[in-house]
Amino acid sequence: MSTLLKMRVTVRTVYGLLNSFRVIRSHECTCAHGCNASRSFTTGRILHNKFYKDLENQFNAVRDKVVDALPGSQWSPFEINPNLPPERADIVIIGGGVIGWSIAYWLKKKERVRDGVKVIVVEKDPTYSQASTVLSAGGIRQQFSLTENIQLSLASADFLRNVNDHLGVLNQEAVDLQFNHSGYLFLAKESVAHIMEENYSTQRLAGAKVALLSPMQLKEKFPWINTEGVALASYGLENEGWFDPWTLLNAFRKKAISMGVIQSIGEVTGWLKAKRISLRFSSDEHFSNVDIRMPNSLEYQPVECAIVVNAAGAFSAKLVDMMGIGTGAKDTLSGLSLPVEPRKRFIYVVNCPDGPGLDCPFLVDYSGIYFRREGLGGNYIAGTSPEEDMEPDVRNLDVDHEFFNEKVWPSLAHRVPAFECLKVTSAWAGYYDYNTFDQNAVLGIHPLAQNMYFATGFSGHGLQHSPAAGRAVAELILDGRYQTLDLTGLGFQRIMSKEPMLEKNIV
Repeated sequence: MSTLLKMRVTVRTVYGLLNSFRVIRSHECTCAHGCNASRSFTTGRILHNKFYKDLENQFNAVRDKVVDALPGSQWSPFEINPNLPPERADIVIIGGGVIGWSIAYWLKKKERVRDGVKVIVVEKDPTYSQASTVLSAGGIRQQFSLTENIQLSLASADFLRNVNDHLGVLNQEAVDLQFNHSGYLFLAKESVAHIMEENYSTQRLAGAKVALLSPMQLKEKFPWINTEGVALASYGLENEGWFDPWTLLNAFRKKAISMGVIQSIGEVTGWLKAKRISLRFSSDEHFSNVDIRMPNSLEYQPVECAIVVNAAGAFSAKLVDMMGIGTGAKDTLSGLSLPVEPRKRFIYVVNCPDGPGLDCPFLVDYSGIYFRREGLGGNYIAGTSPEEDMEPDVRNLDVDHEFFNEKVWPSLAHRVPAFECLKVTSAWAGYYDYNTFDQNAVLGIHPLAQNMYFATGFSGHGLQHSPAAGRAVAELILDGRYQTLDLTGLGFQRIMSKEPMLEKNIV
Protein backbone atom coordinates (compact mmCIF):
# COMPACT_ATOMS: atom_id res chain seq x y z
CA MET A 1 0.00 0.00 0.00
CA SER A 2 2.87 2.43 0.88
CA THR A 3 4.38 1.83 -2.56
CA LEU A 4 1.11 2.70 -4.24
CA LEU A 5 0.79 5.91 -2.18
CA LYS A 6 4.31 6.95 -3.11
CA MET A 7 3.51 6.43 -6.79
CA ARG A 8 0.41 8.58 -6.46
CA VAL A 9 2.46 11.37 -4.76
CA THR A 10 5.09 11.16 -7.50
CA VAL A 11 2.45 11.49 -10.19
CA ARG A 12 0.96 14.54 -8.51
CA THR A 13 4.41 16.14 -8.14
CA VAL A 14 5.21 15.66 -11.81
CA TYR A 15 1.77 16.99 -12.70
CA GLY A 16 2.56 20.15 -10.71
CA LEU A 17 5.88 20.56 -12.46
CA LEU A 18 4.15 20.24 -15.78
CA ASN A 19 1.79 23.06 -14.83
CA SER A 20 4.74 25.26 -13.87
CA PHE A 21 6.15 24.95 -17.39
CA ARG A 22 3.00 26.35 -18.91
CA VAL A 23 4.53 29.88 -19.28
CA ILE A 24 4.35 31.86 -22.47
CA ARG A 25 7.76 33.26 -23.08
CA SER A 26 7.74 36.65 -24.75
CA HIS A 27 9.99 39.64 -25.29
CA GLU A 28 8.56 43.04 -24.57
CA CYS A 29 10.02 46.10 -26.22
CA THR A 30 9.29 49.80 -25.90
CA CYS A 31 9.61 51.73 -29.10
CA ALA A 32 10.24 55.45 -29.58
CA HIS A 33 6.55 55.98 -30.19
CA GLY A 34 5.74 54.92 -26.68
CA CYS A 35 3.96 51.70 -27.66
CA ASN A 36 4.59 48.41 -26.03
CA ALA A 37 4.95 45.41 -28.35
CA SER A 38 5.12 41.86 -27.32
CA ARG A 39 7.01 39.51 -29.62
CA SER A 40 6.78 35.78 -28.99
CA PHE A 41 9.62 33.45 -29.80
CA THR A 42 7.80 30.57 -31.58
CA THR A 43 10.79 28.54 -32.68
CA GLY A 44 10.18 24.95 -31.49
CA ARG A 45 7.22 26.03 -29.35
CA ILE A 46 4.72 23.61 -30.94
CA LEU A 47 7.03 20.64 -30.57
CA HIS A 48 7.86 21.76 -27.05
CA ASN A 49 4.22 21.85 -26.02
CA LYS A 50 3.45 18.56 -27.75
CA PHE A 51 6.28 16.86 -25.88
CA TYR A 52 4.94 17.95 -22.51
CA LYS A 53 1.37 17.15 -23.51
CA ASP A 54 2.37 13.58 -24.45
CA LEU A 55 4.33 13.27 -21.23
CA GLU A 56 1.32 14.48 -19.27
CA ASN A 57 -0.90 11.88 -20.98
CA GLN A 58 1.54 9.12 -20.13
CA PHE A 59 1.57 10.16 -16.47
CA ASN A 60 -2.21 10.28 -16.48
CA ALA A 61 -2.31 6.77 -17.86
CA VAL A 62 0.08 5.59 -15.13
CA ARG A 63 -2.04 7.32 -12.50
CA ASP A 64 -5.20 5.61 -13.80
CA LYS A 65 -3.56 2.19 -13.68
CA VAL A 66 -2.32 2.80 -10.16
CA VAL A 67 -5.80 3.84 -9.05
CA ASP A 68 -7.33 0.81 -10.77
CA ALA A 69 -4.93 -1.47 -8.93
CA LEU A 70 -6.11 -0.26 -5.55
CA PRO A 71 -8.27 -2.62 -3.49
CA GLY A 72 -11.88 -2.72 -4.67
CA SER A 73 -11.14 -1.94 -8.31
CA GLN A 74 -11.95 -4.22 -11.29
CA TRP A 75 -8.50 -3.94 -12.83
CA SER A 76 -6.77 -7.11 -13.97
CA PRO A 77 -3.29 -7.58 -15.46
CA PHE A 78 -4.85 -9.91 -18.04
CA GLU A 79 -7.01 -8.81 -20.96
CA ILE A 80 -10.37 -10.58 -20.83
CA ASN A 81 -12.15 -11.45 -24.08
CA PRO A 82 -15.70 -10.06 -23.74
CA ASN A 83 -16.97 -12.65 -26.25
CA LEU A 84 -16.11 -15.65 -24.10
CA PRO A 85 -19.15 -17.66 -23.00
CA PRO A 86 -19.83 -18.03 -19.27
CA GLU A 87 -17.97 -20.72 -17.38
CA ARG A 88 -21.15 -22.50 -16.31
CA ALA A 89 -24.54 -23.25 -17.84
CA ASP A 90 -27.34 -25.70 -17.33
CA ILE A 91 -27.71 -26.61 -21.01
CA VAL A 92 -25.33 -26.13 -23.94
CA ILE A 93 -26.87 -26.45 -27.40
CA ILE A 94 -24.34 -27.12 -30.15
CA GLY A 95 -25.60 -25.76 -33.43
CA GLY A 96 -27.22 -22.38 -33.97
CA GLY A 97 -29.44 -23.40 -36.87
CA VAL A 98 -33.23 -23.32 -36.73
CA ILE A 99 -33.39 -26.59 -34.74
CA GLY A 100 -30.93 -25.37 -32.10
CA TRP A 101 -32.64 -22.01 -31.64
CA SER A 102 -36.07 -23.63 -31.55
CA ILE A 103 -34.95 -25.90 -28.71
CA ALA A 104 -33.48 -22.89 -26.88
CA TYR A 105 -36.73 -20.96 -27.27
CA TRP A 106 -38.88 -23.81 -25.95
CA LEU A 107 -36.55 -24.43 -23.00
CA LYS A 108 -36.99 -20.82 -21.91
CA LYS A 109 -40.69 -20.92 -22.71
CA LYS A 110 -41.14 -23.91 -20.39
CA GLU A 111 -38.99 -22.69 -17.50
CA ARG A 112 -41.04 -22.10 -14.38
CA VAL A 113 -39.19 -19.00 -13.19
CA ARG A 114 -37.28 -16.32 -15.07
CA ASP A 115 -33.65 -17.39 -15.63
CA GLY A 116 -34.46 -20.73 -14.08
CA VAL A 117 -32.59 -22.49 -16.89
CA LYS A 118 -29.29 -21.08 -18.17
CA VAL A 119 -28.97 -21.95 -21.86
CA ILE A 120 -26.07 -21.34 -24.25
CA VAL A 121 -26.33 -21.79 -28.04
CA VAL A 122 -22.98 -22.34 -29.77
CA GLU A 123 -22.68 -21.53 -33.48
CA LYS A 124 -19.35 -21.52 -35.32
CA ASP A 125 -20.55 -19.58 -38.40
CA PRO A 126 -22.07 -16.21 -37.43
CA THR A 127 -22.66 -15.39 -41.12
CA TYR A 128 -24.72 -18.58 -41.65
CA SER A 129 -23.18 -18.71 -45.13
CA GLN A 130 -23.13 -22.53 -45.07
CA ALA A 131 -26.09 -23.17 -42.79
CA SER A 132 -28.55 -25.80 -44.00
CA THR A 133 -31.45 -23.69 -42.74
CA VAL A 134 -30.97 -20.66 -44.95
CA LEU A 135 -29.87 -22.69 -47.98
CA SER A 136 -33.00 -24.82 -48.08
CA ALA A 137 -35.99 -24.54 -50.41
CA GLY A 138 -38.19 -23.42 -47.50
CA GLY A 139 -41.07 -25.86 -48.02
CA ILE A 140 -43.55 -27.28 -45.51
CA ARG A 141 -45.95 -30.17 -46.16
CA GLN A 142 -48.06 -32.77 -44.39
CA GLN A 143 -47.82 -35.29 -47.21
CA PHE A 144 -45.75 -37.96 -45.48
CA SER A 145 -46.47 -41.62 -44.82
CA LEU A 146 -45.24 -41.71 -41.21
CA THR A 147 -47.67 -40.42 -38.60
CA GLU A 148 -44.82 -38.83 -36.63
CA ASN A 149 -43.77 -36.68 -39.60
CA ILE A 150 -47.36 -35.68 -40.37
CA GLN A 151 -47.91 -34.64 -36.76
CA LEU A 152 -44.65 -32.68 -36.70
CA SER A 153 -45.72 -30.80 -39.83
CA LEU A 154 -49.25 -30.09 -38.58
CA ALA A 155 -47.96 -28.74 -35.26
CA SER A 156 -45.27 -26.68 -36.99
CA ALA A 157 -47.75 -25.24 -39.50
CA ASP A 158 -49.97 -24.10 -36.64
CA PHE A 159 -46.95 -22.44 -35.02
CA LEU A 160 -46.05 -20.67 -38.28
CA ARG A 161 -49.60 -19.40 -38.82
CA ASN A 162 -49.45 -17.76 -35.39
CA VAL A 163 -45.75 -16.99 -35.39
CA ASN A 164 -46.08 -13.53 -33.83
CA ASP A 165 -47.93 -14.95 -30.85
CA HIS A 166 -44.85 -17.08 -30.20
CA LEU A 167 -41.85 -15.15 -31.53
CA GLY A 168 -42.96 -11.53 -31.41
CA VAL A 169 -40.56 -9.31 -29.45
CA LEU A 170 -41.74 -6.15 -27.68
CA ASN A 171 -40.96 -2.91 -29.56
CA GLN A 172 -39.70 -4.77 -32.62
CA GLU A 173 -41.27 -5.25 -36.02
CA ALA A 174 -43.71 -8.11 -36.48
CA VAL A 175 -42.33 -11.34 -37.94
CA ASP A 176 -43.26 -11.74 -41.61
CA LEU A 177 -42.41 -15.24 -42.83
CA GLN A 178 -43.83 -14.52 -46.31
CA PHE A 179 -45.73 -17.79 -45.91
CA ASN A 180 -47.14 -18.78 -49.31
CA HIS A 181 -50.02 -21.24 -48.85
CA SER A 182 -50.01 -22.62 -52.40
CA GLY A 183 -49.71 -26.23 -51.25
CA TYR A 184 -47.65 -29.21 -52.39
CA LEU A 185 -48.56 -31.21 -55.48
CA PHE A 186 -47.20 -34.75 -55.76
CA LEU A 187 -47.48 -36.64 -59.05
CA ALA A 188 -47.48 -40.46 -59.14
CA LYS A 189 -47.12 -42.90 -62.01
CA GLU A 190 -49.18 -46.07 -62.27
CA SER A 191 -46.71 -48.35 -60.43
CA VAL A 192 -46.73 -46.21 -57.27
CA ALA A 193 -50.28 -44.86 -57.34
CA HIS A 194 -51.34 -47.37 -54.67
CA ILE A 195 -48.67 -45.97 -52.31
CA MET A 196 -50.07 -42.48 -52.81
CA GLU A 197 -53.55 -43.76 -51.92
CA GLU A 198 -52.25 -45.42 -48.74
CA ASN A 199 -50.38 -42.25 -47.76
CA TYR A 200 -53.52 -40.21 -48.41
CA SER A 201 -55.50 -42.36 -45.96
CA THR A 202 -52.79 -41.99 -43.30
CA GLN A 203 -52.62 -38.23 -43.80
CA ARG A 204 -56.38 -37.76 -43.57
CA LEU A 205 -56.53 -39.89 -40.45
CA ALA A 206 -53.87 -37.70 -38.85
CA GLY A 207 -55.86 -34.56 -39.64
CA ALA A 208 -54.16 -33.30 -42.82
CA LYS A 209 -56.30 -31.65 -45.49
CA VAL A 210 -55.28 -33.40 -48.72
CA ALA A 211 -57.12 -34.20 -51.97
CA LEU A 212 -56.48 -36.84 -54.64
CA LEU A 213 -56.78 -35.71 -58.25
CA SER A 214 -57.22 -37.79 -61.38
CA PRO A 215 -55.23 -36.79 -64.49
CA MET A 216 -58.33 -35.05 -65.85
CA GLN A 217 -58.92 -33.12 -62.63
CA LEU A 218 -55.22 -32.26 -62.49
CA LYS A 219 -55.30 -30.82 -66.02
CA GLU A 220 -58.41 -28.84 -65.26
CA LYS A 221 -56.91 -27.26 -62.15
CA PHE A 222 -53.42 -26.69 -63.56
CA PRO A 223 -53.67 -26.40 -67.37
CA TRP A 224 -49.93 -25.75 -67.72
CA ILE A 225 -49.06 -29.31 -66.60
CA ASN A 226 -48.35 -32.08 -69.07
CA THR A 227 -50.20 -35.03 -67.49
CA GLU A 228 -48.49 -37.68 -69.62
CA GLY A 229 -47.50 -40.63 -67.43
CA VAL A 230 -49.40 -39.30 -64.40
CA ALA A 231 -51.84 -41.82 -62.89
CA LEU A 232 -52.72 -39.91 -59.70
CA ALA A 233 -51.92 -36.62 -57.97
CA SER A 234 -52.07 -35.57 -54.33
CA TYR A 235 -52.66 -31.90 -53.51
CA GLY A 236 -52.35 -30.22 -50.10
CA LEU A 237 -55.32 -27.97 -49.39
CA GLU A 238 -54.13 -26.36 -46.13
CA ASN A 239 -50.96 -25.70 -44.16
CA GLU A 240 -48.65 -26.42 -47.08
CA GLY A 241 -46.43 -24.21 -49.17
CA TRP A 242 -43.20 -22.36 -48.47
CA PHE A 243 -41.78 -19.49 -46.43
CA ASP A 244 -38.55 -17.57 -45.85
CA PRO A 245 -36.08 -19.76 -43.89
CA TRP A 246 -33.84 -16.90 -42.74
CA THR A 247 -36.75 -14.99 -41.25
CA LEU A 248 -37.82 -17.98 -39.14
CA LEU A 249 -34.26 -18.67 -37.96
CA ASN A 250 -33.69 -15.04 -37.03
CA ALA A 251 -37.07 -14.81 -35.28
CA PHE A 252 -36.27 -17.85 -33.12
CA ARG A 253 -32.83 -16.42 -32.34
CA LYS A 254 -34.03 -12.91 -31.40
CA LYS A 255 -36.87 -14.22 -29.27
CA ALA A 256 -34.66 -16.72 -27.44
CA ILE A 257 -32.03 -14.06 -26.72
CA SER A 258 -34.73 -11.71 -25.43
CA MET A 259 -35.75 -14.50 -23.03
CA GLY A 260 -32.22 -14.85 -21.67
CA VAL A 261 -30.53 -17.39 -23.94
CA ILE A 262 -26.81 -16.70 -24.40
CA GLN A 263 -25.38 -16.77 -27.93
CA SER A 264 -21.78 -17.94 -28.22
CA ILE A 265 -19.88 -17.66 -31.49
CA GLY A 266 -17.30 -20.42 -31.50
CA GLU A 267 -16.63 -24.06 -32.18
CA VAL A 268 -16.80 -27.01 -29.81
CA THR A 269 -13.39 -28.67 -29.86
CA GLY A 270 -13.33 -30.91 -26.80
CA TRP A 271 -15.14 -32.56 -23.92
CA LEU A 272 -14.49 -33.59 -20.34
CA LYS A 273 -15.89 -36.89 -19.12
CA ALA A 274 -17.07 -36.66 -15.54
CA LYS A 275 -17.56 -40.32 -14.89
CA ARG A 276 -17.83 -43.71 -16.48
CA ILE A 277 -20.06 -46.37 -15.00
CA SER A 278 -19.36 -49.85 -16.29
CA LEU A 279 -22.40 -52.09 -16.54
CA ARG A 280 -22.71 -55.68 -17.61
CA PHE A 281 -23.89 -54.97 -21.13
CA SER A 282 -23.14 -51.31 -21.60
CA SER A 283 -21.35 -48.30 -20.24
CA ASP A 284 -22.59 -44.83 -19.45
CA GLU A 285 -20.67 -41.68 -20.40
CA HIS A 286 -21.37 -38.38 -18.67
CA PHE A 287 -19.89 -35.22 -20.13
CA SER A 288 -19.48 -32.37 -17.68
CA ASN A 289 -17.54 -29.79 -19.71
CA VAL A 290 -17.63 -28.47 -23.25
CA ASP A 291 -14.61 -26.64 -24.68
CA ILE A 292 -15.66 -23.72 -26.91
CA ARG A 293 -12.93 -22.21 -29.05
CA MET A 294 -13.26 -18.61 -30.18
CA PRO A 295 -13.30 -17.78 -33.93
CA ASN A 296 -9.90 -17.31 -35.57
CA SER A 297 -8.16 -17.89 -32.28
CA LEU A 298 -6.57 -20.56 -30.10
CA GLU A 299 -8.40 -19.13 -27.10
CA TYR A 300 -11.12 -21.32 -25.69
CA GLN A 301 -13.48 -21.47 -22.74
CA PRO A 302 -14.37 -24.66 -20.85
CA VAL A 303 -18.08 -24.50 -20.01
CA GLU A 304 -19.33 -26.68 -17.21
CA CYS A 305 -22.84 -27.93 -17.94
CA ALA A 306 -25.39 -30.55 -16.95
CA ILE A 307 -26.85 -31.28 -20.39
CA VAL A 308 -25.53 -31.07 -23.95
CA VAL A 309 -27.80 -30.96 -27.01
CA ASN A 310 -26.29 -32.03 -30.32
CA ALA A 311 -28.13 -30.01 -32.97
CA ALA A 312 -25.12 -29.63 -35.25
CA GLY A 313 -27.00 -30.82 -38.32
CA ALA A 314 -24.94 -32.26 -41.16
CA PHE A 315 -21.83 -32.38 -38.96
CA SER A 316 -23.43 -33.76 -35.79
CA ALA A 317 -21.71 -37.13 -36.24
CA LYS A 318 -18.34 -35.36 -36.14
CA LEU A 319 -19.07 -34.31 -32.56
CA VAL A 320 -20.00 -37.88 -31.62
CA ASP A 321 -16.74 -39.16 -33.09
CA MET A 322 -14.85 -36.52 -31.11
CA MET A 323 -16.44 -37.88 -27.96
CA GLY A 324 -15.29 -41.39 -28.78
CA ILE A 325 -18.84 -42.76 -28.84
CA GLY A 326 -19.64 -45.59 -31.22
CA THR A 327 -16.05 -46.63 -31.75
CA GLY A 328 -16.54 -50.13 -30.33
CA ALA A 329 -17.05 -53.39 -32.16
CA LYS A 330 -19.62 -53.41 -34.92
CA ASP A 331 -23.10 -54.68 -34.04
CA THR A 332 -22.55 -53.98 -30.34
CA LEU A 333 -23.91 -51.19 -28.17
CA SER A 334 -20.44 -49.68 -27.81
CA GLY A 335 -20.25 -49.56 -31.59
CA LEU A 336 -23.53 -47.68 -31.99
CA SER A 337 -22.62 -44.55 -33.90
CA LEU A 338 -24.77 -41.71 -35.18
CA PRO A 339 -25.73 -42.55 -38.81
CA VAL A 340 -25.77 -38.94 -40.03
CA GLU A 341 -23.57 -37.45 -42.71
CA PRO A 342 -23.56 -34.32 -44.90
CA ARG A 343 -25.12 -34.61 -48.35
CA LYS A 344 -24.87 -31.77 -50.83
CA ARG A 345 -27.92 -30.62 -52.78
CA PHE A 346 -28.14 -28.05 -55.57
CA ILE A 347 -30.92 -25.48 -55.95
CA TYR A 348 -31.24 -23.58 -59.23
CA VAL A 349 -33.07 -20.29 -59.77
CA VAL A 350 -34.62 -20.06 -63.23
CA ASN A 351 -36.58 -17.42 -65.08
CA CYS A 352 -39.42 -18.29 -67.43
CA PRO A 353 -41.80 -15.41 -68.32
CA ASP A 354 -44.43 -17.83 -69.68
CA GLY A 355 -44.22 -20.27 -66.75
CA PRO A 356 -46.96 -21.14 -64.22
CA GLY A 357 -48.69 -18.22 -62.54
CA LEU A 358 -49.63 -17.33 -58.98
CA ASP A 359 -51.51 -20.61 -58.51
CA CYS A 360 -48.27 -22.58 -58.91
CA PRO A 361 -47.84 -25.09 -56.05
CA PHE A 362 -44.66 -26.74 -54.81
CA LEU A 363 -44.64 -29.52 -57.40
CA VAL A 364 -42.83 -32.83 -56.86
CA ASP A 365 -42.75 -35.13 -59.88
CA TYR A 366 -42.31 -38.92 -59.67
CA SER A 367 -39.09 -38.47 -61.66
CA GLY A 368 -37.61 -36.76 -58.59
CA ILE A 369 -37.51 -33.17 -59.81
CA TYR A 370 -39.27 -30.41 -57.93
CA PHE A 371 -39.94 -26.72 -58.47
CA ARG A 372 -41.89 -23.84 -56.97
CA ARG A 373 -42.47 -20.20 -57.69
CA GLU A 374 -39.94 -17.75 -56.25
CA GLY A 375 -41.53 -14.35 -55.86
CA LEU A 376 -42.97 -12.69 -58.95
CA GLY A 377 -41.70 -11.99 -62.43
CA GLY A 378 -41.55 -15.57 -63.71
CA ASN A 379 -38.88 -16.78 -61.27
CA TYR A 380 -38.76 -20.34 -59.90
CA ILE A 381 -36.42 -22.55 -57.93
CA ALA A 382 -35.86 -26.17 -58.96
CA GLY A 383 -33.74 -29.19 -58.18
CA THR A 384 -33.57 -32.93 -57.60
CA SER A 385 -31.58 -35.42 -55.53
CA PRO A 386 -28.78 -37.29 -57.31
CA GLU A 387 -28.55 -41.05 -57.53
CA GLU A 388 -26.96 -42.74 -54.52
CA ASP A 389 -23.78 -43.60 -56.45
CA MET A 390 -23.46 -40.07 -57.83
CA GLU A 391 -23.44 -38.04 -54.63
CA PRO A 392 -21.41 -34.83 -55.13
CA ASP A 393 -18.29 -33.92 -53.17
CA VAL A 394 -19.23 -32.42 -49.78
CA ARG A 395 -15.87 -30.78 -49.14
CA ASN A 396 -17.19 -27.58 -50.68
CA LEU A 397 -20.46 -25.96 -51.74
CA ASP A 398 -19.58 -25.51 -55.40
CA VAL A 399 -22.51 -25.82 -57.81
CA ASP A 400 -22.51 -28.31 -60.68
CA HIS A 401 -24.31 -26.52 -63.50
CA GLU A 402 -24.10 -29.51 -65.81
CA PHE A 403 -26.21 -31.40 -63.31
CA PHE A 404 -29.08 -29.04 -64.10
CA ASN A 405 -28.69 -29.49 -67.84
CA GLU A 406 -28.48 -33.27 -67.63
CA LYS A 407 -30.69 -34.25 -64.67
CA VAL A 408 -33.11 -31.40 -63.94
CA TRP A 409 -34.04 -29.50 -67.08
CA PRO A 410 -35.21 -32.45 -69.26
CA SER A 411 -37.72 -33.68 -66.67
CA LEU A 412 -38.73 -30.11 -65.83
CA ALA A 413 -39.48 -29.27 -69.46
CA HIS A 414 -41.34 -32.56 -69.96
CA ARG A 415 -43.72 -31.87 -67.08
CA VAL A 416 -44.15 -28.15 -67.86
CA PRO A 417 -43.61 -27.48 -71.58
CA ALA A 418 -43.22 -23.74 -70.92
CA PHE A 419 -39.94 -24.56 -69.20
CA GLU A 420 -38.39 -25.42 -72.55
CA CYS A 421 -37.60 -21.71 -72.68
CA LEU A 422 -36.06 -20.93 -69.35
CA LYS A 423 -32.83 -19.33 -68.22
CA VAL A 424 -30.81 -20.20 -65.14
CA THR A 425 -30.15 -16.92 -63.33
CA SER A 426 -28.38 -18.20 -60.20
CA ALA A 427 -27.81 -21.30 -58.10
CA TRP A 428 -26.53 -22.42 -54.72
CA ALA A 429 -25.72 -25.58 -52.80
CA GLY A 430 -26.52 -26.58 -49.24
CA TYR A 431 -26.13 -29.54 -46.90
CA TYR A 432 -28.68 -32.10 -45.75
CA ASP A 433 -28.10 -33.73 -42.36
CA TYR A 434 -28.71 -37.05 -44.08
CA ASN A 435 -29.67 -40.03 -41.93
CA THR A 436 -28.20 -42.99 -43.81
CA PHE A 437 -30.25 -45.42 -41.69
CA ASP A 438 -33.79 -44.35 -42.64
CA GLN A 439 -33.71 -40.67 -43.69
CA ASN A 440 -35.68 -39.53 -40.64
CA ALA A 441 -34.87 -37.47 -37.56
CA VAL A 442 -32.92 -38.84 -34.60
CA LEU A 443 -34.36 -37.39 -31.39
CA GLY A 444 -33.53 -38.15 -27.78
CA ILE A 445 -30.67 -39.52 -25.69
CA HIS A 446 -27.84 -41.70 -26.96
CA PRO A 447 -27.71 -44.84 -24.78
CA LEU A 448 -23.98 -44.31 -24.22
CA ALA A 449 -24.21 -40.62 -23.28
CA GLN A 450 -26.97 -40.10 -20.78
CA ASN A 451 -26.72 -36.32 -20.63
CA MET A 452 -26.44 -35.74 -24.39
CA TYR A 453 -29.62 -35.20 -26.36
CA PHE A 454 -29.81 -35.39 -30.14
CA ALA A 455 -31.90 -33.44 -32.64
CA THR A 456 -30.44 -34.23 -36.03
CA GLY A 457 -30.71 -36.41 -39.13
CA PHE A 458 -33.86 -34.72 -40.48
CA SER A 459 -32.68 -35.36 -44.06
CA GLY A 460 -34.24 -32.22 -45.51
CA HIS A 461 -37.23 -31.92 -43.13
CA GLY A 462 -35.52 -29.95 -40.38
CA LEU A 463 -36.73 -26.46 -41.28
CA GLN A 464 -40.39 -27.39 -41.60
CA HIS A 465 -40.35 -29.53 -38.45
CA SER A 466 -38.27 -27.17 -36.32
CA PRO A 467 -41.06 -25.58 -34.23
CA ALA A 468 -42.56 -28.92 -33.14
CA ALA A 469 -39.23 -30.78 -32.91
CA GLY A 470 -37.75 -28.05 -30.69
CA ARG A 471 -40.71 -28.29 -28.34
CA ALA A 472 -40.41 -32.09 -28.22
CA VAL A 473 -36.72 -32.02 -27.25
CA ALA A 474 -37.40 -29.37 -24.60
CA GLU A 475 -40.09 -31.64 -23.14
CA LEU A 476 -37.66 -34.56 -22.99
CA ILE A 477 -35.10 -32.43 -21.17
CA LEU A 478 -37.34 -30.63 -18.68
CA ASP A 479 -40.22 -33.08 -18.27
CA GLY A 480 -38.41 -36.36 -18.84
CA ARG A 481 -40.87 -37.47 -21.54
CA TYR A 482 -42.84 -36.26 -24.54
CA GLN A 483 -45.92 -34.24 -23.59
CA THR A 484 -47.55 -33.07 -26.81
CA LEU A 485 -46.44 -35.45 -29.58
CA ASP A 486 -45.24 -39.00 -28.99
CA LEU A 487 -42.01 -39.15 -31.00
CA THR A 488 -40.56 -42.16 -29.21
CA GLY A 489 -40.28 -43.96 -32.52
CA LEU A 490 -37.67 -41.44 -33.70
CA GLY A 491 -35.25 -42.32 -30.90
CA PHE A 492 -32.05 -44.38 -30.91
CA GLN A 493 -33.92 -47.57 -30.05
CA ARG A 494 -34.85 -48.16 -33.69
CA ILE A 495 -31.19 -47.89 -34.68
CA MET A 496 -30.14 -50.31 -31.94
CA SER A 497 -32.79 -52.83 -32.96
CA LYS A 498 -32.15 -52.25 -36.69
CA GLU A 499 -35.77 -51.36 -37.39
CA PRO A 500 -35.73 -48.35 -39.75
CA MET A 501 -38.73 -46.01 -39.94
CA LEU A 502 -38.84 -45.51 -43.68
CA GLU A 503 -41.12 -43.19 -45.57
CA LYS A 504 -43.14 -44.83 -48.32
CA ASN A 505 -42.25 -42.41 -51.07
CA ILE A 506 -43.75 -42.13 -54.53
CA VAL A 507 -40.51 -40.63 -55.87
